[in-house]
Amino acid sequence: MTKNLPPMHPGEVLREEFLIPLGMSAGKLAKACGLPRTRIERLVNEQTGITADTALRLGRALKTTADFWMNLQNRCDIRVAAREIGPELKKIKPVIEEDEAA
Repeated sequence: MTKNLPPMHPGEVLREEFLIPLGMSAGKLAKACGLPRTRIERLVNEQTGITADTALRLGRALKTTADFWMNLQNRCDIRVAAREIGPELKKIKPVIEEDEAA
């Protein structure tokens, strides 16, 4: 049986893959990024999403890329939206033919 798990929030990735292994607090990361502590705290508590500004700063501080963080956020947003409007999406018929899409 397949479980319908919620989409992974980028804050979960930040918390589980970076902060915990590094033994770093949200406050320390925020200071390194030049951000308010509350922005990182809300992010790791999955209360807010990643902005382009935050993605750039996290990329620099954590030696990743801004694209990494933005892609996590986009993937999460799309999955949340798909869950919310799934039945409506199934009703939409394509308006162009397949060979026109290429």
